Amino acid sequence: MDNAVEYMGADLSRIIEMAWEDRTPFEAIEREFGLNESAVIRLMRQNLKSGSFKLWRKRVAGRKTKHLQLRLPEVIRGYCTRQYKYH
Repeated sequence: MDNAVEYMGADLSRIIEMAWEDRTPFEAIEREFGLNESAVIRLMRQNLKSGSFKLWRKRVAGRKTKHLQLRLPEVIRGYCTRQYKYH
């Protein structure tokens, strides 16, 4: 599904939101939307302003929480407990 589907509206917003979240791994985005890490990077490059994209890339580059294989085993959730107020 890599680049075959153009995401719009709520799906696009949710993908971008998940990509910005520190604790949401790329694998979660792939599981939910079928976009691997390189596809997420392309989507972000196409939908963010240049400065925002560069800031995002700097932020997620090498971040252990964005890759399941690099996470500590005790990190079992994809978001901070204070992140979603409706839970």
